[in-house]
Amino acid sequence: MLEEIRRALIIGDGQQTVALVEDALAAGVDPQLITDEALTAGLREVGERFDRGEYFIPEMLIAADAMEQAMEVLKPLLAADAGPGSGTVVIGTVQGDLHDIGKNLVITMLEGAGFRVIDLGVDVPAARFLEAVRDHAPDVVGLGALLTTALARMEETIAMLKELDPAPPVMVGGAAVTPGAGERFGADGYADNAKQAVDLAARLTAE
Repeated sequence: MLEEIRRALIIGDGQQTVALVEDALAAGVDPQLITDEALTAGLREVGERFDRGEYFIPEMLIAADAMEQAMEVLKPLLAADAGPGSGTVVIGTVQGDLHDIGKNLVITMLEGAGFRVIDLGVDVPAARFLEAVRDHAPDVVGLGALLTTALARMEETIAMLKELDPAPPVMVGGAAVTPGAGERFGADGYADNAKQAVDLAARLTAE
């Protein structure tokens, strides 16, 4: 069932993706499992195909639209499962990447857990993150990227944030990011999914 959802998303069939998600929920499949193992995995595959030159912008857009349709079904269920939290999080997709579905899901769960979230949007330059830190004094800064081509900008942004005094904790995530990359870039933590992002934000806020 999860593989069917993944395949439907990869080809950008939004109607079929939503129908399969609803079927999975009716069968008792955990919403987080659907999000991680089917939708996020499918979008990751779309990003990899783009990197290989097999997919282009139109294919990415229809796949992203299919995921967004499916997430409208899942978001209320995921938000209800978010844990307790407090504090302010500045979050954005780094420069060179226009994807926001994963970011928006993280925001939904952060807000559901009680965090105040400052959403900087997509294609955010390092200078904009620095400005937001100065304006809002966040407890945590979250950076995301779907495309591997944006990782250099993520590394650059983290380096600039770490030069601030005091430097805010930085967490990273997204299909293009790995735990090793996050550590190499100097991030304070990596989250593989939205639930992990909430848990990580709570931990970093408490430190």
